[in-house]
Order: sequence, then structure tokens, then C-alpha cells
Amino acid sequence: MGVSLDRIQPAQPKDVNVYLPYYKDVQKRNLLPLAISLYQQGNFEGTRSIEGSENIPFIATWNISTLPADLSRCAVQFDSNADLSYEITITNFEFIGFLIDVLTSYKRAGVADFSKLFYRKLLRLDD
Repeated sequence: MGVSLDRIQPAQPKDVNVYLPYYKDVQKRNLLPLAISLYQQGNFEGTRSIEGSENIPFIATWNISTLPADLSRCAVQFDSNADLSYEITITNFEFIGFLIDVLTSYKRAGVADFSKLFYRKLLRLDD
């Protein structure tokens, strides 16, 4: 399934340029080519860090579209258990922002995991 996060190649400039207006932060812009490349894969396997417990493996999958304002439907299944499957529909540019967070976390801690904000949205904790 997919390429290791270590081996992702940056996306083509034509694919990146359409997303640039959505990201003002320089650090996010620097990771944008890698995040778009990850997005174009349509999936990745990660590990949810759980404080005081074992980490839980997950697989995230999503539909791919080229326009920032299009909607992506992302499904996350934890521990290969269908009962632990969650789905969210968000704009591509917002989802790619979460993938930038995944890459940031991976570079910093060596763990491929979404941000707490992503999980709050996925689990609808703010609705």
C-alpha cells in the first residue's frame, strides 16, 4: 500500500501552484509539494499515538481530485477493524493541510499520524 513517507517525491509545480494561495505559512508551503504527492497516492498507513497506551495502527484512504475547493471523502480505519472506521468529507485544500501536519509530525517524531484537530473533525467532537 502506498509509498513510505520517506520516499515521497514532490508533486509537479503545476499541481502545487493551484494550492499555493491557500497556504500563507512558509513552513506549510515548503511541505506542500510533498503533501500533494501524498494526497495523489490516495492512502497511507499510520499510527495513532495514545497517551499511556499502545499506539493503534490505521489506514487512511480518500478520493483524489485536482481542484482545491473540491471535496475529498476520507475514511480512516483503525486496527484493521471495520467497527473502528470513520469518514469525513472536507475540501481538498483543508485535507491537504492535514496531510502537511502528518508530514510535519513524521519529520519531527518519526510517527505518521494526523493532528488532534483532524481527529476532532473526524470524530465530530465540535459539532
